[in-house]
Amino acid sequence: MPSKKSLRDVKVTGKRVLVRVDFNVPMDDQGNIEDDTRIRASLPTIEYLLDAKAKVILMSHLGRPKGRDPKYSLQPVAKRLSRLVGTEVRFAPDCVGEEVKNLALSLKEGEILLLENLRFHEGETKGDESFARDLASLGEVCVIDAFGTCHRKHASMYLVPQFLKPAVMGFLLEKEVTYFEKAMVNPQRPVVALLGGAKVSSKLGIIKNLLKRVDKIFIGGAMAFTFIRAMGYPVGDSPVEEDLMPTALDILEIAKKLEVKFYLPVDFVVGREVSDSTPTRVVPWQEIPEGWRGMDIGPVSVELLREILSDAQTIIWNGPMGVFELDRFKNGTFSVAKMIAESPALTIAGGGDTDHAIHRAGVYSAIDFVSTGGGAFLQLLEGNHLPCLEVLDEKEEA
Repeated sequence: MPSKKSLRDVKVTGKRVLVRVDFNVPMDDQGNIEDDTRIRASLPTIEYLLDAKAKVILMSHLGRPKGRDPKYSLQPVAKRLSRLVGTEVRFAPDCVGEEVKNLALSLKEGEILLLENLRFHEGETKGDESFARDLASLGEVCVIDAFGTCHRKHASMYLVPQFLKPAVMGFLLEKEVTYFEKAMVNPQRPVVALLGGAKVSSKLGIIKNLLKRVDKIFIGGAMAFTFIRAMGYPVGDSPVEEDLMPTALDILEIAKKLEVKFYLPVDFVVGREVSDSTPTRVVPWQEIPEGWRGMDIGPVSVELLREILSDAQTIIWNGPMGVFELDRFKNGTFSVAKMIAESPALTIAGGGDTDHAIHRAGVYSAIDFVSTGGGAFLQLLEGNHLPCLEVLDEKEEA
């Protein structure tokens, strides 16, 4: 990917800097923030701008509101951010309009203004040019620091950086891109990919792209059963994508031709239903009985994974190994999280369920990099370009 300018490459002192952040944080029914990881992830960019005496204007979406809905207001985020940065964060009642423009123009150096939820206006998700120009008029410098929405051509992400120049990466976005390049473009080898989750169909592009880039790949989660069934073995009541069985066999053949070591689980924890009270047993991979379904990889598979990862220099992980939300089926996923956390390899993980599992396993801070963007991370793993990156200013050739 072309080399893009970052925040360090532009002068911001005294300027109104419009920053697209990702404050799409989980909230409870009372409007309390349940996890402020994404807010904290933006702090290096915000604190740099404050130290440089910039006038900071932050914009973000929250959830998927249908029009203006108080439940999706960013006001609680303004309060939390105020505590984190140790200074008052002013809050705008909207993200465009005369009142908002006056608030932006009245900002003093070292002050912060957070705009109300961008998605209260349908122009945001529809990529409306007029809405984007109104947003762009608030700033003098544009900073994109919301990796999680870089794959969407929304107004604030894709159009504002074209209307407001300079347009550069914030530190979080720069970090996401740098780690991804270390893992996928010029990695230390061996490279090991661990993929889990429910459906082969949702990960097909990722598997095919990774086969060209990695030395070993392990497929866990419910995806594994489509491969096992395609090889002619029973999987009981485990989910199978029948229409993708030929594709699964093609993938095995491609891995063989490319000399990529391809692994599937060798045993499973099975149950009769997705419940914490269901009876369970551990069975070899080719002996899942009728009326039972695989819920997690088994203990021998965990040891196999330990062996697979023993010489890894780069590890990429996306997707859980089982129904980790239930205590009796969390061991496989949590074991992977702990192994990756303890590995001396460069470790990069991403995807909503993966992020959640890492937090629950208590190893978040021990993993080199956990991507903040689910969909954008998957797009890059598939080998696709992120449109929002492409419209940022390129660094001049030395």
